[in-house]
Amino acid sequence: MGYRNRLEAGAALADRLTHYTGRTDAIVLGLVRGGVPVAAEVAHRLRLPLDVLVVRKLGVPWAPEVAFGAVGPGGVQVLNEEISTRLEPDEMAPVIRHENHELTRRERLFRLGRGDLDLTGLVAVVVDDGLATGATAQAAVVVARALGATRVVLAAPVGAAAAVDRLRHLADEVICPLTAVDFGSVSRYYDDFRQIADAEVSRLLSAA
Repeated sequence: MGYRNRLEAGAALADRLTHYTGRTDAIVLGLVRGGVPVAAEVAHRLRLPLDVLVVRKLGVPWAPEVAFGAVGPGGVQVLNEEISTRLEPDEMAPVIRHENHELTRRERLFRLGRGDLDLTGLVAVVVDDGLATGATAQAAVVVARALGATRVVLAAPVGAAAAVDRLRHLADEVICPLTAVDFGSVSRYYDDFRQIADAEVSRLLSAA
């Protein structure tokens, strides 16, 4: 069970978020990069504004798909203790430096002409294309609150059951239509899970 592509996944999420349709105090935030096409479809169907939230996963050096944490704007850093406690500081430090550098680059690229993201008084609907460890999503929720959101909704088409359970204690609302205990990778649940280029993210944001 899964989705043909991110467009179909976004439509499935929108069906479960109809209570936010047309609200003037809500905004959809796509996590760069894979979450943006999903978020764009959600924003389109719910008639809500779309913006981008840049959060970087911290991958284990010899297994980058496995996250030991994540970083976000404003110096936010979240560690997955289950994994990070098994790593030495000198194994994590280069990854953290690299991802902070990449976060700064993407902030400059995608926020060009858009100003700093201000969520004061808004319901932030944070959208990603899937939740494996949930570390990136956890950082995104923390960042959204730090930027002034009054309510944070985390929405993803698929997720590991353990990650979804952790996020329910952090976000005000979690929407995840498809969960699994033996999750594997996010790509397992999509027929088309191609990499999303920076240019496509910029195009989707401009179109919105």
